[in-house]
Amino acid sequence: MRHHDLVVIGTGSGNTFLDERFAGLDVALVEHGVFGGTCLNVGCIPTKMYVYAADVAEVVRRAAKYGVDATIDKIRWSDIRDRVFSRIDPISAGGRQYRVERSPNVTVYFGHASFTAPRTLEVARTDGSGTDMITADQVVVAAGGRPMVPSVVENSGVPFETSDTIMRLPELPERLVVLGGGYIASEFAHVFSALGSRVTLVNRSHALLRSHDETISETYTGLAVAGSRIDVRLNCQVTGLSGTAGDLTIALDDGSTLRADILLVATGRVPNGDLMNLGAAGIGTLSDGRIDVDRFQRTSAEGVFALGDISSPWQLKHVANREAKVVGHNLLHPDDMIEIDHRFVPSAVFTDPQIAVVGKTEQQCRDAGIDYTVKIQKFGDVAYGWAMEDHTGICKIIAERGTGRLLGAHLLGPQASSLIQPLIQAMSFGLTARRMATGQYWIHPALPEVVENALLGLDV
Repeated sequence: MRHHDLVVIGTGSGNTFLDERFAGLDVALVEHGVFGGTCLNVGCIPTKMYVYAADVAEVVRRAAKYGVDATIDKIRWSDIRDRVFSRIDPISAGGRQYRVERSPNVTVYFGHASFTAPRTLEVARTDGSGTDMITADQVVVAAGGRPMVPSVVENSGVPFETSDTIMRLPELPERLVVLGGGYIASEFAHVFSALGSRVTLVNRSHALLRSHDETISETYTGLAVAGSRIDVRLNCQVTGLSGTAGDLTIALDDGSTLRADILLVATGRVPNGDLMNLGAAGIGTLSDGRIDVDRFQRTSAEGVFALGDISSPWQLKHVANREAKVVGHNLLHPDDMIEIDHRFVPSAVFTDPQIAVVGKTEQQCRDAGIDYTVKIQKFGDVAYGWAMEDHTGICKIIAERGTGRLLGAHLLGPQASSLIQPLIQAMSFGLTARRMATGQYWIHPALPEVVENALLGLDV
């Protein structure tokens, strides 16, 4: 049994804080999947590269309304796929090589880690050659999550894809059924429909993106249902599956059946803690399976920290990276720890139209008994919105009545993930709605004027 000063489980954000500050420590790094974690290999980065190609295809299709006649001659799926992974795979391989060959203080274990006692791990090697037993003074659990697969699918014996596998398909499916109604399902439905697949989206509830503010969820659901690109089936659940790859039959509880070449299960992700025997290490978990951490990212077990999707309620790379910075500092400075700041966590859904949010929803304000005011500004009411011929984009801002304190921002429309950034900044540094609107110049006629007008329209 080998002892290390520090063991880090996971090579996503868990690998990011191991810089020169840790050069004097004997560090172990454990990885049971592809080096680099979810974001790099199967999450944020490759999906957004696909989204950009899908957005370009949609710009071409809609060009006529600007007086530009254009058509798409061909979608070269293999070229799109290879463009994505010719960038990503070398980064993953390079990160692995760096840690194995050029990090003399780091020992990399390739295998699945599970606890056998406090700060004691058994690593089952991925090549099947045996196990390694390791101990450490300190442990960081950053083992991420995995796709959630409903039992009706998992037990059917029918082949299916998840967000971990769908992007490496050898060819574009003609018929794709997407199971789910959250951000993963919405993004992939956009990608594949824009690139030419006939997409059916099956969601068990009455609305898409239900965790979002009611105005955003209702608006996006309405646009998806009314649109011609995606066949949206709401209030439907899968009752049975049959067939083989390329010829699937999916039965729904409304009595209808769907035929598909590929089934994409995009019903969410679950933390990997249930696969790690956390109880043996004294690591406490929450009801949803996440590792319970305090404001310093410490678990209930002495000397054990956790970060990222295995512990955070936000499955977001920018959150995991921030948590990694906190953990890195606190490992080295136990007498001068810093706290994580989760007050204003933004997120975006790169679908069509794009969505970005930060802060409280209107329902959360009602539940908290806050006296609030709301302004919804249409993108089409500002000059650049006219130029874009945008008729669906909205910027919804929520503020506390009386003080003008910004409580939440919810945008749906072009460039939403960029437009929201000044609102994140204002909330983080305490700018009121009025001061943000009037205390700076806003470029005319740029699209951020939709944010300015929303702020000015708040009845605070």
